[in-house]
Amino acid sequence: MHVLLDDERGRLTLKRIWPWHQALARSQAARLDRDLAEGTSPEASARLAARAERLTSTEFRRDLAMSLRRILVAAGEPALPEAVAVPLGSARPVRVPLRTRRISRSAPLLAELASRLLESGPVPARGVAMVARLLADGTGPLYREAARDDLGALAERAAAALTW
Repeated sequence: MHVLLDDERGRLTLKRIWPWHQALARSQAARLDRDLAEGTSPEASARLAARAERLTSTEFRRDLAMSLRRILVAAGEPALPEAVAVPLGSARPVRVPLRTRRISRSAPLLAELASRLLESGPVPARGVAMVARLLADGTGPLYREAARDDLGALAERAAAALTW
């Protein structure tokens, strides 16, 4: 796979992504997701480019949308828009404690977020990284009552970041 990366002069140049770049991107996923969510350009390094490639894949986006749907259903929000009606298949039930009141208050925003993840075509890596971080942050507003971040605001920012 080849990607465009910034060179030392600030120009984009075509570079090859080697398997070890992808392995590093997988092993450093949390840090790279944080960097991408905070606005670091995927073109800044081969590892970031490899992670952005994975994040923006249709499969990864569909998995995130399914996770959002499982959380909404677990919080008692079964009435989801058709656009979010991803079949759960043999998906495992949610096994972590959820802040159902927060999730219920933000349900339309979370459903919209899942819907945007399922849209066809390319999406910015920053928005997908924001969703991945929201779902993975065990100290965040989905899972901890003491979390100070507003779940609705985080969902709105991530949804906005998913559009060009």
